Amino acid sequence: IGLLFITPLGDMLCQCQLILLLIMLSTTSTIGLVITNNLFVFEVISFLIGLTSVTPQILIPLVADLAPPARHGSAISFILSGNLLGILLAWVLSGIVANFTSLCIVYCTSIGIQSIVLGGAYLLLPDYPAQRFILSRSMAKYAVTKPIISQIMLTTCATSACYTNWWVTLTFLLGGSPYYYSTSATLVIIGSFGLVGMLGVIVVPFMGCLVDQLVPWWSTMVSTALLLVFQAVQTGAGGINIAAVIISCLGLDLFRQTQAVLLSTLIFRVSETARSRLNALMSISMFLGQILGTCVGTDIFVGYGKVWMLENMSKIGEANVHI
Repeated sequence: IGLLFITPLGDMLCQCQLILLLIMLSTTSTIGLVITNNLFVFEVISFLIGLTSVTPQILIPLVADLAPPARHGSAISFILSGNLLGILLAWVLSGIVANFTSLCIVYCTSIGIQSIVLGGAYLLLPDYPAQRFILSRSMAKYAVTKPIISQIMLTTCATSACYTNWWVTLTFLLGGSPYYYSTSATLVIIGSFGLVGMLGVIVVPFMGCLVDQLVPWWSTMVSTALLLVFQAVQTGAGGINIAAVIISCLGLDLFRQTQAVLLSTLIFRVSETARSRLNALMSISMFLGQILGTCVGTDIFVGYGKVWMLENMSKIGEANVHI
């Protein structure tokens, strides 16, 4: 809902003020998670936090507006890398903190970090003026009338399904044959895989600088093909040796984010006056893919075992190449 109704507001409001408002609302809502003991109130507050946690999706168009056209790839790569790096750090740190203390400590840590972000954003974000003012049904119009946007949305959805599928089912993979890690050991190892994934994410800004020198569409095809290669490595050897799982983790993180940078560069070229709306379309397709990968991947893994799940991931990756 936030992606659909809040992110497009970046095309009609001052993005700096909108970002500060969203961070403030998210921070104050998190305080409610610490003090409430009512399940319904907890669910409502969690919904509000999810509704307002779309700051990265507003920052990306802002960066695209501020960066010169020749530096779009490298500028966008820094934002995407920071976004995913934060997600991976949250996976690792929240698991460790919750394992030794309580969830209240996790929420209090979140409040502190968001407060620091709010102060930093207030001091550092440029007061970039609003330039656009018409939203209406233009998002649907762009999705229907621009073939390249439809292609980017389909590619993003399919790749996100593969990527999320991989991370969600990693617990099942490591807990079964031939690894048989215990539940506690599996959580620690998955946390370390998050650290491995960070290496791939950290390299992405350097890939972004390279992207600026390449043709985005053909580079997207190459990165998608390499995603398929690492999916194939996981399919062929992921159930045999842990090294294949580590290599797949690094490669999937690196080229998934590289592909995201390329697709963002492509979609922002469609219209300079509708970048927030275009980014909202891409983000919606990404989250739909994540939901698909989580639900379908888990069902296939539980029902048919890891081989069927991994083969399914490779087929989705192959569909990306055809797209």
